Amino acid sequence: MLPAIYISHGSPMLALEPGRSGAAFDALGEVLRQRKPRAVLIVSAHWIYSTLVVGTRQRQEAWHDFGGFPRALYELRYDAPGSPALADRVKALVEAAHVPGAAVVLQDDERPLDHGAWMPMRHFFPDADIPVVQLALNPYLPPAAQIGIGRALAPLRDEGVLVLGSGSFTHNLQEVFGTGGRREQHGSPVEPYVESFRGWMIEALDEALASGDTTRIADYRAQAPYARRAHPTDEHLLPFFVALGAALGPHDGLPAQKTLPAGVARVADDVTYGVLAMDTFMFEGVGAEQSALTSAAA
Repeated sequence: MLPAIYISHGSPMLALEPGRSGAAFDALGEVLRQRKPRAVLIVSAHWIYSTLVVGTRQRQEAWHDFGGFPRALYELRYDAPGSPALADRVKALVEAAHVPGAAVVLQDDERPLDHGAWMPMRHFFPDADIPVVQLALNPYLPPAAQIGIGRALAPLRDEGVLVLGSGSFTHNLQEVFGTGGRREQHGSPVEPYVESFRGWMIEALDEALASGDTTRIADYRAQAPYARRAHPTDEHLLPFFVALGAALGPHDGLPAQKTLPAGVARVADDVTYGVLAMDTFMFEGVGAEQSALTSAAA
């Protein structure tokens, strides 16, 4: 069984100035390549739509969906294959799950990969030889529904598909720029509220994985300290809930099989620009009673 992953993809500049997070992503990529997935399904914060849509392109390309960065960033490519067959499977799984607000999954054969998709893939599969399919994020659905979508996608992990949510564990771009211009990407002092928010989320995540009860973490916006400062809008955290749902597995369980021990690893925990938390999680196994969260490697 392949893991489910949530990655904080950070600023597009991470592709040119990777820092600690880039090194952690490269190390994670070495692990993932050894697991030999047949395809990757990505839910990115940068493809948002009022309903669910899955991409059906035969051949992917990198979309430079940002502005004001160095020219070298726009020269980066990621020409991986697509997989219309996997897109059909995603559509069937999600529609069969009857998640409120996600009853229909449309298809799109034109949209390329946004930077929330191709940037992590360059670290994980730099040869661009693994088929990639992207599923749009409906930001109007609450965390509980996003967990439901992730649960619907969980069987893919046993079919050789890596399920990947891509966003940012905190995401307040106004504070990246602040009042005196853009902060330094690496080395800026971390704002205390970022640590308070992350600490609560890690505690709530451990609770959810131990018990299977996601009520508290799904209500993060009302309960977590500084939630609305950490996420003025929450589209960058919602892919985390999709990955969490895929980690917990479908409500009716998976077929009897030999699986890896359940557990979760925090494989990156840097903070860029002092406010963008790069927390990245790899979930192994399936279901509740997972081991407590371990720290990222130094």
